[in-house]
Amino acid sequence: MTNLATILTASALRYPHHPAIRLHDLVVTYAELDDLTARTAGWLLANGFEPGDRVGIVMPNVVAFPVFYYGALRAGATVVPINPLLKSGEIEHYFGDSGAKLAFVWATAADEATIAGNVTSTEIVVVDDDTLAFAARWPSIPELVPRADDDTAVILYTSGTTGAPKGAQLTHANLHRNCTTFIGLFDLGSTDVVMGCLPLFHAFGQSNGLNAAIAAGASLTLVPRFQPTSVLELIERHRVTVFEGVPTMYVMLLNTDAGLDTTSLRMCISGGAALPVEVLRGFRETFGAMILEGYGLSETSPTATFNRPDKTKPGSIGVPIEGVELKLVDRDGSDTPSGEPGEIVIRGHNVMKGYWNRPDATSAAFVDGWFRTGDLATRDDDGFYYIVDRKKDLIIRGGFNVYPREIEEVLYQHPSVREAAVIGVPHPTLGEEVAAAITLRPDTTALPEELREYVKARIAPYKYPRHVWLVDALPHGPTGKIVKREIVIPAEFASPT
Repeated sequence: MTNLATILTASALRYPHHPAIRLHDLVVTYAELDDLTARTAGWLLANGFEPGDRVGIVMPNVVAFPVFYYGALRAGATVVPINPLLKSGEIEHYFGDSGAKLAFVWATAADEATIAGNVTSTEIVVVDDDTLAFAARWPSIPELVPRADDDTAVILYTSGTTGAPKGAQLTHANLHRNCTTFIGLFDLGSTDVVMGCLPLFHAFGQSNGLNAAIAAGASLTLVPRFQPTSVLELIERHRVTVFEGVPTMYVMLLNTDAGLDTTSLRMCISGGAALPVEVLRGFRETFGAMILEGYGLSETSPTATFNRPDKTKPGSIGVPIEGVELKLVDRDGSDTPSGEPGEIVIRGHNVMKGYWNRPDATSAAFVDGWFRTGDLATRDDDGFYYIVDRKKDLIIRGGFNVYPREIEEVLYQHPSVREAAVIGVPHPTLGEEVAAAITLRPDTTALPEELREYVKARIAPYKYPRHVWLVDALPHGPTGKIVKREIVIPAEFASPT
């Protein structure tokens, strides 16, 4: 019987006076975090909570998040992390679908969450900077409620790109094995300082950031809102050794000239979206730190593959982590040969036990025990995987497959391009046409025609974007990934006629 919260209690025994969480000038030691979570568990149990009850956490990256996260786990509850920027209707879906009995809500999200809670009968506990002092007076129950390895620890909701968000059930064993495997991959230890820019309500930030740091006895520096100059200042002030981010964050850091000391960085981790090779190279030249790219999904706890410090290839998402299998299959489910694109399917200790209350979606997501990711990739003869694109993002132009990432890689090589997103737009005879929305680097210029010709000269004729337009900014999701479905297509390119 295992409870994920043992990663905290074990580290608190080993490193009681070591900083566990930092936020600006606030430092919370492992002993203090352990005590606050034990009191949270005591409060929940005193108020009638039982193992398996769902507890929402609607918070940004603040100290209260790990307090209530591990506190709920200690009480045997199932945690439902929720983006605090969501509106009431969206929160209502999370509360209602999960059956959340209670939600700890950061003050800035209280109004929207309260509206949702009134509909779903979810009790709302509003949390602010004074709440932890109040929580310190709650009765403490140090003992953890035992949970089985396959009991659901966290319900992580997917982004909902193909309908209403579905809740991926991640077990105590899923999350424990994933974070400890991550620690082993990168030799994370108690002397490390991890930069917590990634949202803790998201799989990447929660497992690879929070859980891995806590399990290793490291310090986690929380960043509630990503601002590149402030992040670089924190790297210098806290002597951050491990930075974890999505490609957009690396792009922003590369375009920030702060002149700060970042020599403490020993390693950078990238995931959540494909990292352009030019960004990887530029970051290493500018900051002197290696970026290791990996791959995963909410449904895989999330880590499935990673490059290793001694085994890496630029542009690759690496090789499967220990205990996890990947393969590529075609539309018929047959294995694809090396070098040929196929859908990634996964099986192993990291794969969720299923979608919450969605047996139909669970059944559709698995084929012969393999989880279907919807992501397309190739594999080389050395076993390294390379993301081609999301299956749903594939552009079929006149019967030819066009993979947006390939065009984006070329665009990122142009000296004026800051960010690029390639999408398909309707076409009356071809079905779809290739289009690109682009932002430029500060103090640079480039015309759409110039960018179109730049790509045209470097790839096959059917692939280059016929439609190119410049924008001030591209839409980003909570983790910083570009959200292509929210890109506004200019009227002259949007009509298929």
